[in-house]
This record gives sequence, C-alpha cells and structure tokens, in this order.
Amino acid sequence: MPGIRTAYLFFPLWLGYILVVDALVQVRTGNSISTTSRKNFVLMFVVSAPVWWLFELINLRTANWEYLGRELFSSFQFNLLSTISFSIVVPAVFETAALIRSFDWMQRLRTGPRVAATSGVFLGLFAIGLAMLSAMLVWPKIFYPFTWTALVFILEPINQWTGRPHFLEELRQGDWRTVTSLLLAALVCGLFWEMWNYYSFPKWIYHIPVLGFWRIFEMPLLGYGGYVPFALELYALTNFLWPNAPRLASRG
Repeated sequence: MPGIRTAYLFFPLWLGYILVVDALVQVRTGNSISTTSRKNFVLMFVVSAPVWWLFELINLRTANWEYLGRELFSSFQFNLLSTISFSIVVPAVFETAALIRSFDWMQRLRTGPRVAATSGVFLGLFAIGLAMLSAMLVWPKIFYPFTWTALVFILEPINQWTGRPHFLEELRQGDWRTVTSLLLAALVCGLFWEMWNYYSFPKWIYHIPVLGFWRIFEMPLLGYGGYVPFALELYALTNFLWPNAPRLASRG
C-alpha cells in the first residue's frame, strides 16, 4: 500500500487487527479486554505510546532504525502521527497473546518447570540489567541487542519489589502460559509489522551492524529474534506504568 496515505492509515489498519483479535478472544473464552472493561481497553492505547517512545529514545543512541519520509511532515505532525501509531503496540501484542492463550494446548504449560525467584535472583537480574544498559549506552555498535533485554532485567525486579505483577511469579509456580503466549504474540505481531511496513511510506528501515543480512521485508532474519525478549520488556514496562493492566484471557 505505497504512498503517503499510509501515514494516516497505519493506525486504522492495526485497530482493525486488534478489534478482530479481541472478538476472537471473546468468542473463544467468553470474555475479552474490551468486553470486560472498555476503560482498560482504551487505556492500553494510552499506555502504549510512551512505552514505545522509550525505545525511540534508546534508538537515538543505537541508531538501529530510521524513518524514511519524515521530511514530508513538520516535526509536530510527524511526532503526532508517530504517537498515534505507537499506541497500537501494547494492544496488538496483548490481544494476540490472549488469543494464543485461549487454545487448549496452552493449558499443558500450566504445570511446567518451576523457576527459582528468590531475593538473590532478583538482585542478580537487576545488576545484570544495569550492566546491559550501561554497555549498550557506552558501546552501542557492539551491545545494541541489549535494547531488547536490559529493561526486562531491570524492571522485573522493580515490579517485584514494589508489589506489581511480574511474570517470574508465574514461573515460580510453574505456569508458563503468560510468558509463552507473549513470546509467540510478539513474533506474530512482528511479522505483520514488518510486512505492512515494507510497502508503506513513510516507513522504517534498519541499520544492524554485523547481523544485517537475509532480510525478510526490511528486518534481517536474526532481528526477528529480538521480538522474543521484547515481549517480556513490553509486559514489564506495562506492569510498571500500569499495575492494574488487564491480565491475559484464558479458558482455564
């Protein structure tokens, strides 16, 4: 769908996706985010925009992606349209995760391996996260992959210390449904993001040192691996900013 009109239609395109997935969740589980609380459904979009702007801030240092065609807009127009587009990130991933979690095979992950989640583990994760973030900021051309891992190492302990929801609590009980559904949802959404971006204009392109080969759409093949930890960062960031965020729908 080439042409400048995609700058205005990216949000409606994703809104349609989100509403369809939400309806499928409703059919499969008997409840969905929008039917349970319209207020929470709208708040997901509100929270999503600042979440992704944080990654744009990090990208000022790593310079892993840039937007072609931004010169066609004033700074105000571009930032406004970007904010509207960024508002679909959390709803898209969370709704897709809820749909994935609704399938019967996901229930087998309810009693999986238990992960130790002691105070020492959280301290260790926090220290590792700070080290990752520091390395990325000091040597961005080498440690740019930490964009997609550092924040979850930092925020998961903070969420635990402040009484916010955190996925390690579920893993401590052997419940892998939330984590698995989020990881798969991010990959599904990532494929749609890259596909719908490819023929759009304005669009984003990537500058990935060393690993920028075998592209599927604009994204290098190995870059899709970044969507996996990104799902957990998204979950941790959302829980940090919005402790009462909707939980994923489930049939059991």
